[in-house]
Amino acid sequence: MANEATLIVEKELPVAFTCAEATGIEKGTFLTLSDPNTVAATGANANAIVIGIAAEEKIGGDGKTKIGVYMRGIFKVLAGGAITVGDNVESHSVAQEVVTATQTANATANIIGKSLETAADTDTFLMDLNPIQIKDPA
Repeated sequence: MANEATLIVEKELPVAFTCAEATGIEKGTFLTLSDPNTVAATGANANAIVIGIAAEEKIGGDGKTKIGVYMRGIFKVLAGGAITVGDNVESHSVAQEVVTATQTANATANIIGKSLETAADTDTFLMDLNPIQIKDPA
């Protein structure tokens, strides 16, 4: 897979989540959360609620229905636009890229972390993973 997130500093141990047995998930993939306590690759979904990053490879059809997920840590990720140090970042419509988080009126921001470096479009940079969803109070 291209553009996988690469663990630089492990701040917490991975947490086990349920995943589809038939689906393959590569290590370093952004994962989205659904009910009940189930994760899947975000793909190119800009509105995905990212819960974390795959800590291991999950081979499709291997009989396993659990995968380790990093919910905290420092990762090297790919910028999908200009990023400034200290920016909150979110997933982008291009799989495995992150952009500066924006919250417009009546919208939700799906923040996945904070930039620890400034980066230009297509540069890699360090991100402090700390997923949070901010909903518009309106």
